[in-house]
Amino acid sequence: MDDANMCIAIAISLLMILICAMATYGAYKQRAAWIIPFFCYQIFDFALNMLVAITVLIYPNSIQEYIRQLPPNFPYRDDVMSVNPTCLVLIILLFISIILTFKGYLISCVWNCYRYINGRNSSDVLVYVTSNDTTVLLPPYDDATVNGAAKEPPPPYVSA
Repeated sequence: MDDANMCIAIAISLLMILICAMATYGAYKQRAAWIIPFFCYQIFDFALNMLVAITVLIYPNSIQEYIRQLPPNFPYRDDVMSVNPTCLVLIILLFISIILTFKGYLISCVWNCYRYINGRNSSDVLVYVTSNDTTVLLPPYDDATVNGAAKEPPPPYVSA
């Protein structure tokens, strides 16, 4: 690596540390807007990994070319070159799909955290979670008391 690449790598690393710190601070202090940059980074990273998977699927010979360009002293280079190209593509696609699944799960976790903080900071609707994992949306107290008093009482009970 030359000096220019090292400076770029350091700048990207510092930016990632800042974005992760913002997300952690936003989750800790219940500020949803601080989580958005980390969520956008996750979406961008997922899209790039999806492009890699599509590239491997469309151009399967590019893997062999990439392995040939590696230095001769790279560990297991010759072993990987000896694997059947179709089998190698399937192994790499399986590995990428596992990574994409995990990244999708993490994106879902961050999105649910964002929604939870947004809903918690909203005073319009109260969220009540019952014991059987169902969510009930309750109206604000003022609306419930005003509308509840205006309704007619139920009819009297008549025995059959």
